[in-house]
Amino acid sequence: MSLQPLLHDLVPTLAAPTSALSGPDGQIRATGVHGVFHADRRVLSLAVLRLDGREPEPIGHAQAGPGATRFVSLARWLGDPGPDPTVRIDRVRRVRAGGLDEEVTISSTAISPVTTTLAIDTASDLAPIEQVKSGNIGLSQAQGDFPVRISGDLRRTVTIAPGGSVVVRWSLDVDDPHAVMFPGPRGTFARPTITGPDRRLARLVDQSLDDLAALRLTTAIDDGDTFLGAGVPWYLTLFGRDSLWAARMMLPLGTDLALGTLRVLARRQGTKLDPETGEAPGKIMHELRRSDVQVEGRLPAVYYGTIDATLLWVSLLHDAWRWGHDPAEIEALLPALEAALGWLDEHADPDGDGFLEYLDPTGRGLANQGWKDSHDAVRFHDGRLADPPIALAEVQGYAYRAALDGAALLDAFGRPGGDRWRTYAAALSDRFRQAFWVDGGRYPALALDRGKRPVDALTSNIGHLLGTGLLTGDEEARVAAALGAEDMSGGYGLRTMSAADGGFAPLSYHCGSVWAHDTAIAAAGLARGGFAAEAARLVDGLLSAAEAFGFRLPELYAGDARTDIGRPMPYPASCHPQAWSAAASVLIVQSLLGLDPDVPNGIIRLRPLPDAPAVTGLRIADYDIAYADGALTGLPSELRVV
Repeated sequence: MSLQPLLHDLVPTLAAPTSALSGPDGQIRATGVHGVFHADRRVLSLAVLRLDGREPEPIGHAQAGPGATRFVSLARWLGDPGPDPTVRIDRVRRVRAGGLDEEVTISSTAISPVTTTLAIDTASDLAPIEQVKSGNIGLSQAQGDFPVRISGDLRRTVTIAPGGSVVVRWSLDVDDPHAVMFPGPRGTFARPTITGPDRRLARLVDQSLDDLAALRLTTAIDDGDTFLGAGVPWYLTLFGRDSLWAARMMLPLGTDLALGTLRVLARRQGTKLDPETGEAPGKIMHELRRSDVQVEGRLPAVYYGTIDATLLWVSLLHDAWRWGHDPAEIEALLPALEAALGWLDEHADPDGDGFLEYLDPTGRGLANQGWKDSHDAVRFHDGRLADPPIALAEVQGYAYRAALDGAALLDAFGRPGGDRWRTYAAALSDRFRQAFWVDGGRYPALALDRGKRPVDALTSNIGHLLGTGLLTGDEEARVAAALGAEDMSGGYGLRTMSAADGGFAPLSYHCGSVWAHDTAIAAAGLARGGFAAEAARLVDGLLSAAEAFGFRLPELYAGDARTDIGRPMPYPASCHPQAWSAAASVLIVQSLLGLDPDVPNGIIRLRPLPDAPAVTGLRIADYDIAYADGALTGLPSELRVV
């Protein structure tokens, strides 16, 4: 049986659309997910360094800035005898779009000159990333169109003088005529400075912004419009939901990334009904892949199997407008907005029960099409799987928010339909109240199943309802109490499923693990609703996890209780870096400040939590903003702080 290879102990070096994954020793071995990947192909499957035929002994590695990693090892059989090592190897790997450069420095503090032969063995299997992920490695049909060039000193005998060093360099270059993804332009978002009582936050934001800068992508048809690739290694491409959430979290650092993401997705907005790809008029796509590599069982190159991306697109457009983006550029996207609302009206509720649901009719796409898209993610309290079609709780909240956000934009730009969408939202709220609350009204169900039965597991999905307006104040308080209890918040962040549920497993993908972006979204909703203690607990869990993972929050990690284990355990197949995990750090900052701009109406709302940090380098409209001691500075007179 082929198993998906593990990722948690690999070290990534990234400059999208190219990434390198190696062991902590820096060696790229012919195993698992080791390799250099470019635009969904593994272009280098082996790069093993030896001195005199022996591998050096690793002692550590560290990030060396965006797109660079330093690996340090020893050759203790060389140099002086004794306990102190005298021959050290520093291997600095720099990844660039379409290539890799390595600089190997051999230094010696030995009394006498040291002579050694360095050799780097390389190979390339050109495996498509889907085959690597499945564990079934084989050559692709497009091998001949994918030249890979390796140059430099791959074999060299050197002599290092006492106190001296020798530098050896080699490079990898790729010419990919069929690439879909290209590096995004520089810039795109600001770089804040954070000072405060908890120094972990500044370190998390710094590492996250390095990773986000390396995740920027564009395509040949998008005229430099930039979005964030979802994550390394499997998802280094355009994902509707992931790219939208990441751009939304990044709004405090500028709106250009949001507009680039919105435009890229609008160009690929659905125009027809196609059950094979999931396309429908007005629908926002889920995933974009290259089309020249054929892999058995893969999804179509452009796949629309998502129930929530269209709703998130509407709300990101609205939020970018509220953060002060150029109204003319917002207005240019109103036809896409109206098409997205058309999808909500005509295609999002196929059985006409008033809720949004999904079902894959082909049996080849995603069975679950919310953000928890694993096959076993939707379970009852006793652990039974729910039968589709599925109407997820958080999707109803997204729809409510999208209806109101769409209405606000239609009103502001003199378009008809605002009243209709406000009426829709009010009716949806009433329907949700009647159908979703379970356990005596303690919390909303995860979903409704095929028989319209509430799927009564307690999950993190309900945290996404906070701040949407779908819930009353009393209902938000009940959700906050459920999320703040030990069975949900007792790990290093918010568990995806309650530890009291029958399907709970701390190392499951969606039924008990902790996801950074999910926790940050819930913490933001809690903070906005005034539930400061519950929000602070989740933020502290994320910061503790960040410290344990070298301030690079992975896609997800285990949901073990903090009382049982002193640090979070990795989820072994977790991607890192991941766009929405990294962008969660910026949402944490926004939540701590309680920052909520409404530039079109001239208002900036501010509700800082206790011990909120001082921050410079925020962006509202075209202004550089700073926060300290409960006050914002840098705003023009026409913007009033409330």
